Amino acid sequence: MKIAYISSYPPRECGIATFNHNLLKAIGFNKNAVSEESFVVAMNDADSLDEYEYPKEVKHVIRQENQKDYIKAADYINTSIADACILEHEYGIYGGESGVYILPLIARLQKPLITIFHTILKDPNHMQLTVLREIAKYSSRIVVMSHRAVGFLTSIYGIPYHKIQLIEHGVPDLEPKEDNPIKNSIAFKGKKVLFTFGLISRNKGLETVIEALPAIVAKNPNVMYVILGTTHPGVIRNSGEEYRDSLKRLAKNLNVEENLTFINKFVSEEELYDYLTACDMYITPYLNEAQITSGTLSYAVGAGAAVVSTPYWHAQELLSDHRGKLFDFRKSDQLAEIVNELFADEDKLKLLKANAYEYGLHLRWPSTGDVFVDVLNEAIDKYLSEKETGGKPIIDPDIMPAFNLAHIQRLTDDTGIVQHAKYGIPNLKEGYCVDDNARALILTILAYQQNKSKVALDLLPIYLSYIQYMQCDNGNFRNFLSFRREYLDEVGTEDSFGRTIWSLGYLINNAPNNSYREFAKELFLRSVPHFKDLKHLRGLGNTIIGLTHFIKAHPGDEHIKDQLDKLAEPLKAAYRKNKEGHWHWFEEKMTYDNAILPLALMSYYEISKDQEAYDIAFESMEYLTQKTLISGYLNPVGNDGWLFKDGPDMAIYDQQAIETMAMVLMYFKAYEITHDKTYIKQMYISYQWFLGENVLRIPLFDHETKGCADGLQTYGINRNQGAESTLAYWISHLVVLKAMEFEYEFIQSSDLTAVQKQAF
Repeated sequence: MKIAYISSYPPRECGIATFNHNLLKAIGFNKNAVSEESFVVAMNDADSLDEYEYPKEVKHVIRQENQKDYIKAADYINTSIADACILEHEYGIYGGESGVYILPLIARLQKPLITIFHTILKDPNHMQLTVLREIAKYSSRIVVMSHRAVGFLTSIYGIPYHKIQLIEHGVPDLEPKEDNPIKNSIAFKGKKVLFTFGLISRNKGLETVIEALPAIVAKNPNVMYVILGTTHPGVIRNSGEEYRDSLKRLAKNLNVEENLTFINKFVSEEELYDYLTACDMYITPYLNEAQITSGTLSYAVGAGAAVVSTPYWHAQELLSDHRGKLFDFRKSDQLAEIVNELFADEDKLKLLKANAYEYGLHLRWPSTGDVFVDVLNEAIDKYLSEKETGGKPIIDPDIMPAFNLAHIQRLTDDTGIVQHAKYGIPNLKEGYCVDDNARALILTILAYQQNKSKVALDLLPIYLSYIQYMQCDNGNFRNFLSFRREYLDEVGTEDSFGRTIWSLGYLINNAPNNSYREFAKELFLRSVPHFKDLKHLRGLGNTIIGLTHFIKAHPGDEHIKDQLDKLAEPLKAAYRKNKEGHWHWFEEKMTYDNAILPLALMSYYEISKDQEAYDIAFESMEYLTQKTLISGYLNPVGNDGWLFKDGPDMAIYDQQAIETMAMVLMYFKAYEITHDKTYIKQMYISYQWFLGENVLRIPLFDHETKGCADGLQTYGINRNQGAESTLAYWISHLVVLKAMEFEYEFIQSSDLTAVQKQAF
C-alpha cells in the first residue's frame, strides 16, 4: 500500500507538519502493509516552491495561496502509484477563505481519501461550516482525536456517525533516560521546574502562569518556569516578538524575572521528550475552551508528566480519571494553589505522573499507526468495490414514471380536491377535506419549484382558497366540506390543523409570488392562538414542520420561535416517557403516519440546534427503520393492528401511502442534515414501495390514470385512487427528483441519456 500525504511538513515549524511526519513514520513502521514509496505533498506558507529544504519523501509542493498548484497536485497524485491519500486538515494551512482552495484538489482525486480534522469549531461561520462539510463529503473516512470532536461533527456539521473514526493523538515511543542531560542544564539543575512548550502566541495564556509565580515562589523559592519554543511564524510576521517581550516585562514587574526562562528554539522529538521527563509539572494555560485537540498536551501525557491545565475541551477529556489537574481560565490564584499543593505532597505528584504514563502507553505512535493502516485498508477495499460496480447511481430515473398531474386535475374542481375516488373516478359524494387540500397545496409548490409546471401554478390558488374557506372566525380550521359546499364539522382534528399549518408555512417559505405569500401569512397568523391547545403528537409534529418553514422565511420572528420551542417539548417528553429497553418510540404503540414524528424533530433541530431533538429524531428514525425497512424494501406498520410495545408482531396490512410519503420525507430531511447518502438510499427504497417493491410485489401507482391505489391489503391493493394516496405518491416522486439534484456524481455522469437528464 502506497500513501500520498497532503499536509505541511518539516522543516516547516508547524504542529501539523510534525504530526504528519510522525504519522508517516508510524504507518511506515508496518512494512508488511505500507510501501516505502509513499510520499508527501507539502503545503508551503510562502510563495516560493523552494522555501524549505524538504527531505526526499516530499515529492510535490503547493504554495498556499496559489490556486493552480492545488489542481497540479491533484493531477500529480492521480497519476502517481498512490493507493490512497491522507489529508491533514487545519483551516490555516490551506489557501482562500477558510482554506477553501483545498476543495478543488480533493474533488479531483481519483483515490480514496482519509481526512484528519485537527480543528473542529463549535461555532463555525458559514464558510468554515461549508468547507468542513465538503471535505467530509469527499472523504471515505474522517479521523478525529477526541470524543467531543465526534459529537461536534455529527450535531453541528451533520456528518454521519458511521463515517467518523476516533483515533487519539499519537505520542513518541520513548522511555525516560537514566541520565537525562536536561536535568543538568542551567534552567533545571537544582530547580523545581514548571514547563510549557510549543509555538508562542497570545492565545496560549502564558501570562497566567507568570501571574501565579509570586504566590508559588513565596512557598517554593527555587521554582523555575521554563517556556520552550519559538514564536509562531504568523506572529513574527505581524508583530515580531512583542508578546514574548511583554511576558518578560510582566515577570519583571512582579519581581519573578529570575524565575522565568525562555528557550527560544524548535527542538527535536527526542529532545522534547527529555524536557518533558525532566520537568516537575507541565502547564497548558490556554485562554478558552475551544481547543478540540492539543498535540502538546498529548505529548506531555505520553511522557508521563504531571499536567496542570485550563479546562479546554481536549484537556477535559485527556486529563480525566486523575491524569492531571484543571484550573479555570485566567485564574492564576487557582493555578498557584494547585502547584503549591502538588509540591507539598510528593505522593500526589507521583500519582499524577504514573496515571499519565500508564494512559500514554496506548497512545504511542506504533499502535496508532496500526489503527491507521486498518482504516486505510478498509477505505481502499471499499473504493475498489464501488469502482468495480461502475459507481451506479443511487436513484435510477428510468424506472420512475414521467411527472403528470392528470389524476390530480381529475380530482380537483373549483372548490378544491375531492377526498375519495372509485377506482380512478372522483367520488363526489364524499366531498372534500382540508387534510388533502393542504397536501395538494404542498404538491403544487414542489411541482412549480422543480419544473415550472403551469398546471401546478393554476391549481395552487384553488387549494389555498379552500383552506381560507375552512378557516373559522377564531382562526381554527374545519376539516370536512360536502360537495354542496356545506360545512360538515365545527372544528377539524388536530392532525388536519397541523397539516394545514404545514402547508401554509411551506407556501410562506416558497411562494411563487408575494400575493400568495401574504395571503398565506394572514391565515397562518390567525391560527397561532390555537397552537397552545394541541395535545396529539401528530398534530404537534405537523404543526412544528409548518412553523420551521415560517421561521426560515422570517428568521427574526421570536414569537413564532417561542411557539416552536413550546410545541417541541411535549414531543420530546413523550419520547423520554415511552422509551424503554429496546422500545425507542414516542408512544406505547406505532400507529399511522409514524415518520412524521422524527421528521418534526429533525425540522425543529434545523432551526433550534437542540441536541436532544437531534438525538431523539435520529434514534427514533433508526428504530423505525429497523421495524419497517429491514427486509430490503419498505414494510410499513399496518393499520389492522398496529405495533404495540409489549404486544404481538407488527401488523402487516393495511399499508397506507401516507406512511410511505412520511418515510420519504423523513429520510430526505435526514440527508439534508447529515449529507449521508445512506439516507438517500433508504428514501429511494421507501419510494419504490409505490412501484412494487413491497411485501406483495404489486405496484400501487397506476400508469394509466396517473393515480395511486389507496392501500396494500392482504389480498392485493385497494384499487380506489383517492386524493390522499395520489398526493402522497406525487409528493414522494418530486422529493426523489429533488434528491437527484444532490447526487452530484450522477448528474455529472457522462453516461446519462438525454431522456434521463430530462427527468431532472
